[in-house]
Amino acid sequence: MKNSFKLAVLALAISVSAVACKGNSSASSSDTTKTDSSTVVTDTTKKDTSVAADTTKKDTTVKVETKKTETKN
Repeated sequence: MKNSFKLAVLALAISVSAVACKGNSSASSSDTTKTDSSTVVTDTTKKDTSVAADTTKKDTTVKVETKKTETKN
């Protein structure tokens, strides 16, 4: 039983290290963090200035309390 846990932990450690190293990273690739200066960013986060009326209704539910009395015979 202990050996199966050891084997599982070893396999997990090897897979995590392979993922962290991205497998075989000998292939050359371009810089993905380079910014594109040709794009224009527009601000679409305008402030909402419209005020809506309060549409919540008042709770008109009537609660009735009843008391239980115990009578002994």
